[in-house]
Amino acid sequence: MSTPPPEPTAQPAADPTTWLARAAVPLDSLTADAPTADLQPLHHVLDGVRIVGLGEATHGTREFFRLKHRLLAFLVRESGCTALAMEASESAAPAVDAYVRHGTGSAAAAVAGLGFWTWRTREVLAMVEWMRTYNEGRPEPEQVRFLGIDPQKCGPALTALRAALPHFPERARAAALLAALRVLEGAQPGSHPDPDRRLMRQAEELLHLLQPYDSDAARHAHHLVRAADLVTRPRQHPDPEQTLFAVRDRHMADALDAQLAADPSAKVALWAHNGHIATTLYGGATRPLGSHLRDRHGDAYYALALLFGRGAFRAHRTLPGPLRRRRPRSRDASIPIHPIGPPGPDFVEAQLAAATPTDHFLDLRTAPAPVREWAAAARPHRSHGAVVPRWSYRLHRTPVVLTDAYDGLAYVSTSTPSEPFARPAP
Repeated sequence: MSTPPPEPTAQPAADPTTWLARAAVPLDSLTADAPTADLQPLHHVLDGVRIVGLGEATHGTREFFRLKHRLLAFLVRESGCTALAMEASESAAPAVDAYVRHGTGSAAAAVAGLGFWTWRTREVLAMVEWMRTYNEGRPEPEQVRFLGIDPQKCGPALTALRAALPHFPERARAAALLAALRVLEGAQPGSHPDPDRRLMRQAEELLHLLQPYDSDAARHAHHLVRAADLVTRPRQHPDPEQTLFAVRDRHMADALDAQLAADPSAKVALWAHNGHIATTLYGGATRPLGSHLRDRHGDAYYALALLFGRGAFRAHRTLPGPLRRRRPRSRDASIPIHPIGPPGPDFVEAQLAAATPTDHFLDLRTAPAPVREWAAAARPHRSHGAVVPRWSYRLHRTPVVLTDAYDGLAYVSTSTPSEPFARPAP
């Protein structure tokens, strides 16, 4: 009898579609209160993880926000998550935290107070209201918190310090410093480039003055130090780590770590753009937030990028700006909608869609070798911020090596624009 030929050894195919389809975990719903049977594999994937970075390929996609809401609900209910940290003003976030934990004020006013149009949406509002509902009736140690980690938009810190001024030691000097720092209230990153760092030194002096006497005031002053550092940094520098982009992400990592140090049992869901949660250098030179977290926490940090196939999203436009059109009915309605078709065949998103056209999750840490080999090759993916070029955004390609940048991918087939809500009346 002849010997049967040996079983062929599985080899990575040139076309990874079959392997990607096998590794994909279908997402049954984007609704926060949907059954979680489809999310149960995340228990194994996130075992030992303390920080889950939830990214987004655009700041204006409704489906990303709904999926993050659903993942937050799952992590809180089933994985012991204790806080949501957002790429949002650390000075304004306490108002949102006061609402979700104590019902103070209104959700709409607190969310609008974060100061970013990107978060002033019905989707984020629904998530904040869910956090309040979850917390209601629970003892404080069991409640989920809301944290802001971005040094931008420090107006609430200035307001709080001005209100507390009569109680400060060396009141005259504190008042003079606050008057000098007033420029920070509406300042944008890089808007006051200053090699001498005068604003930074003034903020540090205020912090030094207040720190021994009042912990709340010192916290607000610390926010001003980070804000002053950001607005005085240049956009370009021979050392990329001295640019405002690198400094902002470093401060966000420090703010998050301060919260983790204050509560060693904390587990955090981190909401930010894919570019921030990634663990590789942004643009080949700048260290993003996720890179700092990977260095500090190792595999206890998990970076999940959210990608989409086609549809539309919201973003402001760069010059020359939109053509003349009918005057919008409100400030919020003026945020343009950008349609976009399917990506080219070499894009990450196109290859994910070819394997599994419906919404799904793909873990890269435990994926089979052929998938990891596919993910280890450089290829383009989509990445759009709060502002995009008027026409050429459709052609934008951001190269990525998936296994270097992310630990997992979530793909939604269709992007629809986020839904802004009008600013509440003061």
